[in-house]
Parts: sequence; structure tokens; C-alpha cells
Amino acid sequence: MHIGIDLAWNTRRRTGLAAVDDAGALVASASAVSDAEIDGWLDGLSAPVVTVAIDAPLVVRNPTGMRECERLVGKAYGRYDASCHASNRSISYFDPPRAWTLAERHGWVTDPARRGSTALPAAVEVYPHAAMVGLFGLGRILKYKSGRVLTRQEALLELLRLMEGVAVLGLPANARWREVRRAVEEATRPMHLDRVEDEVDAVMCAHLAWLWHHEPQSLHVFGDGDSGYIVAPPPPTHAVRVSPDAR
Repeated sequence: MHIGIDLAWNTRRRTGLAAVDDAGALVASASAVSDAEIDGWLDGLSAPVVTVAIDAPLVVRNPTGMRECERLVGKAYGRYDASCHASNRSISYFDPPRAWTLAERHGWVTDPARRGSTALPAAVEVYPHAAMVGLFGLGRILKYKSGRVLTRQEALLELLRLMEGVAVLGLPANARWREVRRAVEEATRPMHLDRVEDEVDAVMCAHLAWLWHHEPQSLHVFGDGDSGYIVAPPPPTHAVRVSPDAR
């Protein structure tokens, strides 16, 4: 089983969870808040965990400033609006990072040089915005996180359409995915989108976990296991779409 976790940096916000099988098909997705809820969902999976892709800082050793991996991702993807927030140990919720403690609690190895197995699952840090730009050839990130409800809804529906085009995920046949899509289509308030966007991100992370295990050549490690790293598609070269505001 390959797991995607869109991990909130603290226990006051929602975390998205998703699992794909070894063929890459989505088998489960949900959201949680507390560590106990996350652990309970993981413990309830029908097969052992092999790979986990986490959207949250995982290896953070720098006392201040920005990690080198964040600089590298910004250099590669910043022109597409996919830059990273800075993480360092002076920020209380990165001392230690929640993703690190989650990996420690479940015995996941965090060295990007190691591939996961049922005996020793691997956890890597990923960044869905960069992954979407790289995998889907986006000229700019989809702005479904903030803004007017209709704008967010349109962007999230576009993301759902793109993800449904990833054949191995088998999303149109998944009952929970159809519920998520219906919730997005019927959304009239920000809270309606807030309830499902983390789960959608988690499905993207689960696909990245599957790729990291089965097609590692399609992804690139920005940074290293000692100072921190982010796994994403290689630096893109396709055209950038200029934002309306920039015009």
C-alpha cells in the first residue's frame, strides 16, 4: 500500500489521507485532525504500508532561515508560483516537525536513498503544487486554496479533471472520489471546499508515493537526507502562464 498524507502542521487543522494499492488505484481516502485519528486510519488499512509521501516538512535541521531544498524547488518551480514556505527549528511546530514524529512513531525510514518495503516502509516529503505543474504541464499552479468561492471551485474542478486522467488511479470508479467530486460541484461556501481539498491533495501525494516506488526515474530529489529534501518531478522547461495580475 502506498500512502499520501497532506499533513497539517499542527493538530488544529484538517489532514488529508489517501491510499493506493500496488497497481496504483485509489482504495481509500479520508481526512482527520488529531494524531490519534491519523494513526487509527493507518492502522485500519487492508494491506501493509510500503511508501508514504507527506506534504509537510519532514527533515528540518536548520535553526533559522530556509532549507536548501526549499530554495532549489523555488528556483525550479517559482516562476510557476510553486515556491515553498520556509521551515526551520525556530518555528515551534517544526521543533520537531509533525511529519518527522509521525514517521518515527510508525517506523518509517526517511532516507530518500532507501526504497520502502513492507518490512521497512519509507516516507518522503513531497510538494503537490510542484508535482501538479510537473506532471500535468501546468503553466501556473491552480489557485484552489484561497480566494473567491467560484474561483476556487473552478480551479479545484480542473484539478479533479486532470487527476481523473491519471489512468492508474482509477478515480471515476472510486465511490469516495465521486462523493468528493459532488461536494466540489455543489459547493457554495468556502467551508464546503475546505472539507475536501486536503483529501484531494492526499490522493495526489499517494500517487507520488506510488511513482516513487515504481517509477523513481520520473521524480527528482531536491536537497538531501541530511539537510532536508523534497521529492518532485524534475525542473520543468515548459512555458509559464503569466497571471492576469501581472498583466
